[in-house]
Amino acid sequence: MGIDVIFFGVLADVTGTCRKHYTGVVSFDDLLHRVMDDFPEVIHYNFRLALNNEIISGSPALSDGDEVAYLPPFGGG
Repeated sequence: MGIDVIFFGVLADVTGTCRKHYTGVVSFDDLLHRVMDDFPEVIHYNFRLALNNEIISGSPALSDGDEVAYLPPFGGG
């Protein structure tokens, strides 16, 4: 299964990329572990996760072609 991961704001800065594609993902937890293995510095930042443009909590089921976004805190005005 192929999943795209997108990093926004400071998370894009610390990972050095805005997007990474992962193949062979078997679960949401597997994906999170793979991201942390590739970018261990992310653990030092607060962030929310979105799956296909919806903020999530827990470990939802993934489908091939899904998009997971790492969202740092942001403010509006």
